[in-house]
Order: sequence, then structure tokens, then C-alpha cells
Amino acid sequence: MNPSEFIRKFTSRYLWGNVCAMVIVVVLACVGVKFGLDIYTHHGESIPIPDVRHKSFADAEYLLNEAGLQVVVSDTGYVRSLPPDCILEQSPMPGERVKSGHIVYVIVNASHTPTLTIPDVIDNSSLREAMAKLSAMGFKLTQPQYVDGEKDWVYGILVKGRHVVAGDKVSVDDYVTIQVGNGQRDSTEDIDYIDAPEPVHDDDEFTEESGDVDEFHEVHGPEE
Repeated sequence: MNPSEFIRKFTSRYLWGNVCAMVIVVVLACVGVKFGLDIYTHHGESIPIPDVRHKSFADAEYLLNEAGLQVVVSDTGYVRSLPPDCILEQSPMPGERVKSGHIVYVIVNASHTPTLTIPDVIDNSSLREAMAKLSAMGFKLTQPQYVDGEKDWVYGILVKGRHVVAGDKVSVDDYVTIQVGNGQRDSTEDIDYIDAPEPVHDDDEFTEESGDVDEFHEVHGPEE
């Protein structure tokens, strides 16, 4: 190819038309991607989260959906003074600004009182160990009730005046009383006594062992 032909092809309208078309396609692609991402990510959009605490779940769901947000129950709790199925907490907090479609996690008040399971502490632990374990589990403890038995040893658990055992479920609102020994023996406890052997005297022992019996006869003198 001579220089004149190269210059003629380089300056041809077909070549520059293709170049311009490619540039336009690249520019349109960049603009489309930018605006597409803005639309997909809701760029510049900011929605304040409404306060749905202490509202029923149905009302909270309606308010959040109307604001363009989603609601998901993350956990349940229990507050006696509030009605069942109401919102206890929410995350993010009210007033925070998020984008449309953001998920708001809520904690709902349980419809019934939660229960706790009595652990295996009866006749298996000391008072200190039982109190530490029950307190850590969330039980409400009263003053211990002392009974006759080994000092500071757990003999039973009372809930509303009745005995409970390991595995029983009680309400978190119930008070638990630990029965613990006071260090005194139970007066009604049966004790087996062993009779002590009777003392043995030496004379009796000799007589019994030899088997000899003293025999005597009355002797009379000569008659006058």
C-alpha cells in the first residue's frame, strides 16, 4: 500500500463513521450504567423510619410498607404491661434515614408468659451453687426456707407453695423458694440402735467354763 492509498483510507467517511458510532455507543453505555445504578440503588433517596414501638404488629407493618420499607420479626419478648403482639423494639431506630426497600427488624411482645425449666439442683448442690444457677437463668428468688437437715444443702424447691422437681416449667413471674438444711437432724428420722452386751463377771465366767457344781452333805456328830 502506497502512502496515497493509506491517506485516502484514513480520511474516508466510512472509517470515521465507524469510529464515531463506537464512541457514541460507549458514551451511551456509560450514561446508561450510571443512571441504571442510581435507579437500582435509589441514589439520593432518603426515607425517615417511622416510630412503630408499642403499636400492634399489623399497624406497624402497614406504616412501614406505606413508607416503602419492609418489616421482619427478629425476636419475641415479654412485657406484662403491654398487650400481646405489640412492637417492643425496632432496628434501625425511629428517625434514621434509609433507602427504599430497607428492612426494619422488630421485637414483638409474646402472647403468653414465658416459662423457665427447673434445673437439677435439688439434693445435688449447696445453697450458694443453687442460688447462683437459678439467678443466672432468670428465676426470681425469695429468702430460703430452712428445714432440718445438713447445713446449707438444698432439699427442695417451692413455687406457689408446691414442690417442683428438675424439668418442671414455671412462669418467669413466679417466685422460687429454696428449701435448705439448717444443720440439725430431723427429729422424726428413724435411728437403729444396737443393744450393748451385758457385762460378764469373772466368777460367773469360771463357773460356766468349768461346769463344776459345789455339792455338800450335812454331817452329824455321834449321838450321846
